[in-house]
Amino acid sequence: MTAASKTTTVDGAIRRWMEERGARPAAVKNTLAGDDAGVLYIDFPGQSNKDVDEISWEVFFKKFDDENLAFVYQDTTPSGDLSREGTLVARETGESVQA
Repeated sequence: MTAASKTTTVDGAIRRWMEERGARPAAVKNTLAGDDAGVLYIDFPGQSNKDVDEISWEVFFKKFDDENLAFVYQDTTPSGDLSREGTLVARETGESVQA
């Protein structure tokens, strides 16, 4: 059995999904410029990604909306465990935009 993917643009649903998994909103280092978050990134605990900086939810969702993004995710794995499969995509093409 495969886990179904879902797509949303609702800030609250995205934030809830990320927080349930301990993920934080982030941006790729050296892409931040003033109020612009640059390249968005979903930072999961234990990834120790030194190439990203945590950003506020407000900055994350401003960039998310400005870039016309959507969030594609799974709630659970095929075995029923909590899934960490989530990515940011362009709303019109569905192409991944996460670094």
